[in-house]
Amino acid sequence: MHYLVTGGAGFIGSHLCDRLLANGDQVTVLDDLSTGRYENIAGLEDHPHFRLIVETARNEQLLEGLVRECDAIFHLASVVGVRLVMDRPVQTIEAVFEVTASVLKMASTFRRKVLLASSSEVYGKSKDVPFHEDGDRLEGPTSKHRWAYSCAKALDEFLALAHWKESRLPVVCARLFNTVGPRQRGRYGMVLPRFVAAALAGEPLLVHGDGNQSRCFCHVADVIDGLVGLMNCAEANGNVVNVGSNRETTIGELAQLVVSIVESSSEIKYVKYDEVYGEGFEDMRRRVPDLGRIERLIGWKPRRDINTIISDVRDSLQTQPRSSMP
Repeated sequence: MHYLVTGGAGFIGSHLCDRLLANGDQVTVLDDLSTGRYENIAGLEDHPHFRLIVETARNEQLLEGLVRECDAIFHLASVVGVRLVMDRPVQTIEAVFEVTASVLKMASTFRRKVLLASSSEVYGKSKDVPFHEDGDRLEGPTSKHRWAYSCAKALDEFLALAHWKESRLPVVCARLFNTVGPRQRGRYGMVLPRFVAAALAGEPLLVHGDGNQSRCFCHVADVIDGLVGLMNCAEANGNVVNVGSNRETTIGELAQLVVSIVESSSEIKYVKYDEVYGEGFEDMRRRVPDLGRIERLIGWKPRRDINTIISDVRDSLQTQPRSSMP
């Protein structure tokens, strides 16, 4: 197969490229490197089945040619991290939806299957835990920039499913829950690489809020298994599917685990959200997926636990130069 991977130089995208090439597939990456990094895919450039094009997917003339020659599309290009969402709300809305609209338009023209990487942010601040794909969403007010990303990703899903409904364009929307692992950086607000980098440096681990908010962290290698499985599953077409771990860890517990596993002398400090993101930020207390649908479709379950994840992130960061750490 020849896959087009938008956002393929990013954290998740680069791991996906590794997997596809290992499977014997051909990969074309389209990435403007705004949040992706060349370092993530530098080792692939000499691979005979790999090609990197540094450009935005908004370039429809270029995109048309790339979609025409590929067999299927992994659409991962998007805005990354809470920090970027809060600092650049206009870019968040435009970059998320406009790019997805262009990708789906070209996919529809050439009848190419699309796996759209969506987000658990779509659930908003729903308290109906665990989150089911067909459950109701609960968004905050438009005056809170926090919800711009959630709404933009939901609109992505609406458009993808509209293509499925109108023309049976094969699409699947994968709602990702806190994917973590090697190559992820903390500069856009990602908590785990931020904690591990601080612990390795002997600096304080800054926990936002009271630390009792919980998340379910899933190793990127497990997530890639799920994405590839869904791409190859015809029954997944026209579906929204949760992809993530359902094992909860509070952020306070995560900080303690990181200090222990890294064997660090770092202290743990708690800071108010307003001090980090300014006014207008809301957080969710719990974010837990129901995994029944993906288990039924492809028999997928996450295999790596939180201790393994932290150890892998630690090992990855220890091999990096200090200047390139999160």
